[in-house]
Amino acid sequence: MPLSAPAARTHIHTRAITFKGYEREDGLFDIEAHMTDTKTYGFRNNWRGEITPGMALHEMLVRVTVDSSFVVQNVEASTENSPFSICPDIAPNYASLKGLTMGPGWREGIRARVSGVAGCTHITELLYPMATVAFQTIMPLKKHRANKPDSDISHLGKKPVVLNTCHAWSQDSPVVKENAPEFYTGKD
Repeated sequence: MPLSAPAARTHIHTRAITFKGYEREDGLFDIEAHMTDTKTYGFRNNWRGEITPGMALHEMLVRVTVDSSFVVQNVEASTENSPFSICPDIAPNYASLKGLTMGPGWREGIRARVSGVAGCTHITELLYPMATVAFQTIMPLKKHRANKPDSDISHLGKKPVVLNTCHAWSQDSPVVKENAPEFYTGKD
């Protein structure tokens, strides 16, 4: 169901975020994020001069390379546009995420290594959902290659990681009853 009709309003700001997942020829996976912030009006920036309508005030890119077990092999970050000249200087710090695993503890690991003054708010924010993008890139591909439906989780042989993470995967839902009956706790 779509959102209700909005009140009369004027468009001011757009933050556009795109995530993409890739399988590499060497068997690793690249998860990439691209974020831009634009305004519908022009304004002056002390470092860059005039920022015209639609010109990116912020533009950050991140590439995280993981193996099929979601262990981070490499991280590259880049600040293409920023409001301050020193913003791009922090990008190399993101290589410190090598060795982390995308899964439980992912956000805490990021915060421990690149939060606050050790990182960039925008780049760090892009990293959090990258674990979900990696999961959506890798797991369905594995199922596809094993000729199993996306909903099939039996090959994992253990409690599904998505169990109780949302309404659909609640232990008492019909989704769990159908796809992971051994973990179903609802009424029959």
